[in-house]
Formats: sequence, C-alpha cells, structure tokens
Amino acid sequence: NTTPNNNMGDSSYSFSLTTFSRTGKLLQIEYALNAVANGRTALGICAKNGVVIATDKKLASNLVETSEVNKLEAVNDKGSTGMVYAGLGPDYRVLVRKARKNAQKYVRMYEEDVPVSIMTKHAASVMQEYTQSGGVRPFGVSLLVAGLDYEEDGSTMVPRLYQVDPSGAYFGWKATAIGKNYVHAKNFLEKRFQEDMELEDAIHTALLTLREGFEGEMTSSNIEVGVVSLEDPVFRVLSQAEVQDYLDEAT
Repeated sequence: NTTPNNNMGDSSYSFSLTTFSRTGKLLQIEYALNAVANGRTALGICAKNGVVIATDKKLASNLVETSEVNKLEAVNDKGSTGMVYAGLGPDYRVLVRKARKNAQKYVRMYEEDVPVSIMTKHAASVMQEYTQSGGVRPFGVSLLVAGLDYEEDGSTMVPRLYQVDPSGAYFGWKATAIGKNYVHAKNFLEKRFQEDMELEDAIHTALLTLREGFEGEMTSSNIEVGVVSLEDPVFRVLSQAEVQDYLDEAT
C-alpha cells in the first residue's frame, strides 16, 4: 500500500529544520525552546531610571570554580548593553562574540555606543538565519538584552529590556523571565511590577522573584546581577559583596 499515512502527524518532520510540518510548525525550533525552558532561570526588570537582569547560576558540583562561570556579559567595555541567557552556554558564547564584533563596528562607524535596540535586532537576525539554512540547527538559547536607547525624538536616553528567542523573534518587555520556572516567575513579576519603579526597587524585586523558585539557599556566589542606569550609563555586573548586601537587606 503506497498511500501516504496521514496519521503520522508532525513526527516525520521533527528532524528537519527547514521543512514545515503539516500544522505549520518548525519542530526543531520548538525543541530549542524546550532547551531554553530546561535552563537556569534568568529575568529582567526595566525600571524608570535603569534596567536590572539577574540569573541563577547554581552549578552541578561545588568543586567547580564559580568565578570562571559567567552568565551575564557586557557587550563592550564602556557600553550600556548587557546580556544574559537561559539554555545552552556554548551557543550563548557564539552570540556574545558576534554581538561584540558588531558593537565594535558600530563604534568605529558612528563613534558612539551602540543602542540596545540595534544590538537586539542584530542578535535576532543571526538567530533567524539559523532557522532557514540547511546543515545547521537553531541556537538553543533565549536572550535577555538590557541597555539604553534613544527616545523616538532622539533627544534623551531611556532604559530598555528585550527578549530574543531561538526563532529570531524579539520583544520589548517591562519585566520578564526565561528558563526553568519562567511561568511562575512571570506571574510573580506581574504582581510586583510598578510603572514608576526605581532601579533599587527593581533589584530587590528581581532577587525576590529568583528566590521564589530557587532550589536550596540563594547566596552571592550562585546568582548574578547586572545593572545599567541613566545616571551610570555603563552596564556592569555587581560584585559578590554588592549582591550580598542586597540579599541581607531582603532578609
């Protein structure tokens, strides 16, 4: 019987990246999102005067040197843009390297820091390319990109937070979470977020949200927090001592 089996569903398309299933899905991208959902929780909050991004970086063994593991990365030394991921770390390294090259090109051409919206669009374009090419697979990460951008009139800077998914889709957010427990974390953020929130309050809210779904004790060595503000327009990762101070205030 050579009649095609219409009951096979989407499973026969699950190994092809560039072929749509009968239901219009690219299943490898859905599997990439599963890899993201299995990653450590990361979240971001856009306050009125800055942005905070934070992540769980708890490791499988206490023998690992924690100072060698960085999930938060500044895109350039004196720039306002920083990134964090949920998903596969090696894939993230590739995207960070490409973002840094693009940032340097922008600085050489325009002699100013690259706005976060430009960085986000570039990362999204790279990720989208890997959904439409043969012989590759999608990136197994979602990114949160924090930084400063110009208002539409081009006169003033404002804080911005974006999310980029393996499909290449990107969204602007007031607050969001990715990775394990992201649904619970988003619900928590929806209850806590306020439009007039200051950066200090946003940092406390970020830590409270991380703590909600945290397995074990949350310490300054198993989380990372990064901030950029209008007053200090350079993205930086908080030191362990600074993170500990915030944790002490929250208890």
